[in-house]
Amino acid sequence: MTAELVEIPGYVAGTWTIDPAHSTVGFTIRHLAISKVRGRFGEVRGTIVTGATALESSVTAEIDLASIDTGNTQRDEHVRTGDFLDVEHFPTMTYRSTALRPDGGDFVLEGELTLRGRTRPVELKLEPGGFGPDPFRADGGGARAGFTATGEIDRLEFGVGDGTTIPGSGGLFLGQKVQIVLEIEAALAE
Repeated sequence: MTAELVEIPGYVAGTWTIDPAHSTVGFTIRHLAISKVRGRFGEVRGTIVTGATALESSVTAEIDLASIDTGNTQRDEHVRTGDFLDVEHFPTMTYRSTALRPDGGDFVLEGELTLRGRTRPVELKLEPGGFGPDPFRADGGGARAGFTATGEIDRLEFGVGDGTTIPGSGGLFLGQKVQIVLEIEAALAE
């Protein structure tokens, strides 16, 4: 296999800290087999290491599961229970990359997601958003980087909820597949 050269304008090698105030970890899941519910996790932290070449890069991230927000307080409280995320026993979800490979003009990030004590491989399509100066630094130094990542997980593989079906239709009350969208901004560590 021949590696494709993916050029990233302004690429900066270094260690980056995820900025939770300017990052979003979102998801979409089918509800009652007829519509979709969207949500997000408000608290994410982690580190991105951009290597000497992009393919030598890695990421580790931790998401506070209690920070779920679907726009409905009653639903959020239920999702935090043992019926779904069980935040009392499993307060965080973690992701650790294991490899990065080119995919057209973007990348595929291979990694391991741990949720409810279960670790499974999860691939994310990764699109670098860019690199630039950090306007939040009073000394005028530093840099910022942005990334978009998308993927899908099977919630049942992680023990999130069950396979309860809708009477009469056979469809799942809650879809088995969860679409993931991450918009990540990170600051170059000093």
